[in-house]
Amino acid sequence: MEVTLNGAPIYFEIPILGGIPITATLVVTWVIMVLLTLFCVFLTRDLKVKDVSKRQAVAEFLVKTAENFVNNNMGPAFARYVPFVAALFCLSLVSSLSSLLGCFSPTADLSTEIAWAVLVFVLITATKIKTNGVLGYAKGFTQPIPVLTPFNIISELATPVSMAFRHFGNIVSGYVISTLVYAALLAANRALFGLIPGAVGTVLGAIPFLDVGVPAVLSLYFDWFSSFMQAFIFCMLTTMYIANAAEAD
Repeated sequence: MEVTLNGAPIYFEIPILGGIPITATLVVTWVIMVLLTLFCVFLTRDLKVKDVSKRQAVAEFLVKTAENFVNNNMGPAFARYVPFVAALFCLSLVSSLSSLLGCFSPTADLSTEIAWAVLVFVLITATKIKTNGVLGYAKGFTQPIPVLTPFNIISELATPVSMAFRHFGNIVSGYVISTLVYAALLAANRALFGLIPGAVGTVLGAIPFLDVGVPAVLSLYFDWFSSFMQAFIFCMLTTMYIANAAEAD
């Protein structure tokens, strides 16, 4: 059964899967993951030690960039997190930019950011337990004084919430602002050419002259720069939280 809102499909259910709702977020996310996987396979084919191809040079550059990012923020001891952080960054960036192709952006769905944040939170908690032990981890909530235990627990649980809502809020705010600007330009276009009397003013007012140029400039920030920065910040917080969790209390 397909569920729609104003004629646009929100999700549909597949009976053979027990009526599990298949949302646009799931579909686009899986498509992006498949495309990223195929892109990685393409870049890493026929690797050579000498006389490397341009394709291999690009692959080596991307891997080196990811390694430098993790090493600079976490240290060489955390090199095992390079694939995870790189995958998280690419998935976040491409998910945000997918809206440029007319697709529903997975990052416009709060459940996407929550899933990522919960995954990072599990890694943070596992790192703390590995570093301090279960008793040491539990004891950390009583520091510096036991009376602060409830507040420390709230602070711990607030980590994934803040990460998810920060990413989601910045992405959605960009969509809202862009939509408002489009609407304002259309209204200004009609008002401006509406000053021309007769059919000429009506015809010209229906042509969105003012929408040429300005939206493209806004897209450079809200679609490209903002998407890159939100992916960068999310990965930066991920590396910092995990690295801090590895410090013994």
